[in-house]
Amino acid sequence: MEDNCIFCKIIKGDIPSTAVYEDDDVKAILDVNPAAEGHVIVIPKEHAENVFSISDEALMKTICVAKRVAAALKKAYNCDGVNIIQNNGEAAGQTVFHLHIHVIPRYEGDTVNVGWKPGDKPENMEEIAAKIKADI
Repeated sequence: MEDNCIFCKIIKGDIPSTAVYEDDDVKAILDVNPAAEGHVIVIPKEHAENVFSISDEALMKTICVAKRVAAALKKAYNCDGVNIIQNNGEAAGQTVFHLHIHVIPRYEGDTVNVGWKPGDKPENMEEIAAKIKADI
């Protein structure tokens, strides 16, 4: 736990939240500034800034809870789809530096803005793949 981390404070109960799920390793809460009704944030209790610093075990437990939350949202809200989003770094939209996963119910024609404009297919796909493969 980190003293200055808002999610650590929520996990410890120092800051109130509305939980939809909690076990020994993960807590899932309603987002107080939701993109859509039912927007849930899934938080590992192990403090890790991002995907690069979390243990594989904690990440696996967290994503499994995100999957369960997504299924519950689909059933509870009869939504058309669900976004599962995890940002790493300020440039990627991360604003709280404790790894967390957003689970957002989606509907055809809604105004939630999650996405990007697809670019053109690069001509050097094999070079790009080789560069990535070298570090996996």
